Amino acid sequence: MGRVKEFADEHVMAFNSAVASQDFTGFLARFDDDALMRFENVPGVGVLEFAGRPAYAAAYAQQPPDDHIGIAGPVCDEGGIIVIPFVWRRDGGPGVLRLMVNEGRISRMVVTFV
Repeated sequence: MGRVKEFADEHVMAFNSAVASQDFTGFLARFDDDALMRFENVPGVGVLEFAGRPAYAAAYAQQPPDDHIGIAGPVCDEGGIIVIPFVWRRDGGPGVLRLMVNEGRISRMVVTFV
């Protein structure tokens, strides 16, 4: 369980550092080239999905996040998926990150806005 929490902390720190610098290169390096990113319940949009490095890198380049997140509750492992409850720092809006990790790299990330 310690490694799961450590991975979650590293992920959130990498994301927040990328937001601060507006350089997402290091953050996106944590993902497999063929990783899938899915964003659910996106306000005004619904679902967004990006498969593969060209697609998700373009998405972050075209619409980079501009707010930091913080871990908002216990991080857990649900059948090999790291579940991270989070809140946006600016407005406190909640969400959940679900990361599938293989050999230290993220192969799937699902972000659900609550």
